[in-house]
Amino acid sequence: MNRLFFYRPAPVSGMAMVTLVFLFLSVIQPFGLVHAQPRPPLPDNNYQIELRGHYGFYLHHHKELKRFNAAFPSVELAFQKSTFGRQRWEALYSYPTIGFSFYYSGMGGFDEIGQAYAVYPFINFPLNPNVDSRLNFRLGVGLGYLTNKFDPVINFRNYAIGSHINAAASLFLDYRKTISPRFTFIAAAGLTHFSNGSTKTPNYGLNIVSAVAGLNFYLSPPNPYLSLKFLPVLRLFEYDNKRHFSMELMQSFGTIDMSQKLGKRYYVSNTAFRFMIPHSLKGKYGLGLELTYDGSDKDVLAYRHQLEGKTETIPTYKFLKPGISIAYEMVLSKTSFLFDLGFHLGGAEKSDGIPYQKVGLKYHFNDRFFGVISLTAHAGRADFIGYGVGYRWDHIFYRHRDNHKLKL
Repeated sequence: MNRLFFYRPAPVSGMAMVTLVFLFLSVIQPFGLVHAQPRPPLPDNNYQIELRGHYGFYLHHHKELKRFNAAFPSVELAFQKSTFGRQRWEALYSYPTIGFSFYYSGMGGFDEIGQAYAVYPFINFPLNPNVDSRLNFRLGVGLGYLTNKFDPVINFRNYAIGSHINAAASLFLDYRKTISPRFTFIAAAGLTHFSNGSTKTPNYGLNIVSAVAGLNFYLSPPNPYLSLKFLPVLRLFEYDNKRHFSMELMQSFGTIDMSQKLGKRYYVSNTAFRFMIPHSLKGKYGLGLELTYDGSDKDVLAYRHQLEGKTETIPTYKFLKPGISIAYEMVLSKTSFLFDLGFHLGGAEKSDGIPYQKVGLKYHFNDRFFGVISLTAHAGRADFIGYGVGYRWDHIFYRHRDNHKLKL
């Protein structure tokens, strides 16, 4: 018997989005992002303002949300600037555009959902070298506010959103065509997602698939694109970034809201160790070992046994879930995106399934210490958001014969 009795972390379709991003980044890593570097590191920033009109529809993944069926417009205003190679990652990713975006949508006029506001930073990665006719991948993650949320008395049909404050994610494939020195036309298609990561249930989440048309304007005459290709200066012992590996220890904590069924919120602890090897200056891959304790597992299993008429006492340590994962890290200077695919190796409560997925954001405070935020999910079901810190050890190694030559 599974957890049909519970509103446990609901599918947010965020994992489908995570998988899409992971596969997409894996495909584009070896191609245009490395070779197309047409923008030199000029001293001035090119600031721009961009207006984008959306027209889209809901992509539902639960029958309870089928009643929200509409096509509707949205609007987005973005402030952004071009990068010029002041940091190494800018050149490695072909000088992407970075900025902040402000988003508004009437959400189809449904009273249960209300209106949506969002603000999020984004980064726009070029995928081909033609600066006048360019394809880009645009990724943004930030905060969203929805005016109406679930209420058991006055808004009981809104299973999509359980809180006003939510995470807002934006994934778009952009086509940009230069129509004058200061104006650029934009056509795009992609997904906008709202969810709170099951910090407050119910939380089915909202997915909006949209087509976009827009116009970009340079606030001052833009710096010219030159045919020269500038590469960043490499630091000592990092010319190939392949002769070292790193070990990381992370500790994260989060909560799971089970108030709908069990009447309380539970704490979750996750300890992770990762062994990572860089494949280039842009990314690392490796293996991870994890140990997770979910405080709700014990009560979920006890309630199920009660329904089945069983009486069984299980020691607390058996609810610990060891796991192993395949890890990938996309590096942008001090900030990294984390993508893990793992499998539970044990644990008394397994109704969520054996495989799990994790996507996160890591920021290095210095060479050793970092902070991390991650979303853990099971088969598309958002389980919990973890907030934590970590410590990294780097080991640089060389061949003995190279050292021998240096001594000579």
